[in-house]
Amino acid sequence: MAEAARRDPVSRSRLPDEEVRARLVRLEETLELIEKTPGPAGELALSAVAELAHIYGEALARAVDHAAAAQQPELLDALVRDELIDHLMVLHEIHPEPLEPRVERAIAQLRPAIEERGGRITLRGVEHDVATVELTVEGCGSTAQGMHDAVRQTVLDLAPELADVAVIAKRPPSTAAPAFVPLTKLTTQTTGANS
Repeated sequence: MAEAARRDPVSRSRLPDEEVRARLVRLEETLELIEKTPGPAGELALSAVAELAHIYGEALARAVDHAAAAQQPELLDALVRDELIDHLMVLHEIHPEPLEPRVERAIAQLRPAIEERGGRITLRGVEHDVATVELTVEGCGSTAQGMHDAVRQTVLDLAPELADVAVIAKRPPSTAAPAFVPLTKLTTQTTGANS
């Protein structure tokens, strides 16, 4: 069993995503406390964290470079699909996938849920670090706002280097035939009411 784990490093147990998220929250809280620490001790601690992050970023960049040089697209794809590695590659500006395809991937993730609710979603483009998304939804304002917020958050999760996500909300065209009341019907009723 141990021999199999050595041969297949992916089969080794890793932290579940929920635990990684919890540790990231704790790390952020710790960094906030360090930032509030006055004097040289706080500055030294922040400097050490920054240098450590830089070294780990360089190591990750080299791993991505090795995978690309070895022409192993399946390995690069596995790195991109791993939520933690994906975010770290964006953080260190070494993501192998360009920005617009990542935004398209976020839209593709959202599309089934939006279509299930009778809506449509389309990426209009990415320009000057702003992704423009067209969202066509039915329903009340709170439903539309909830979908608007979900679109914005999902896109920013996969492309956090964006400055903003502009969501253009549209209403679907009405399929009901417009009510037509002949003018003579209106004038007859008005005239009859005056008599």
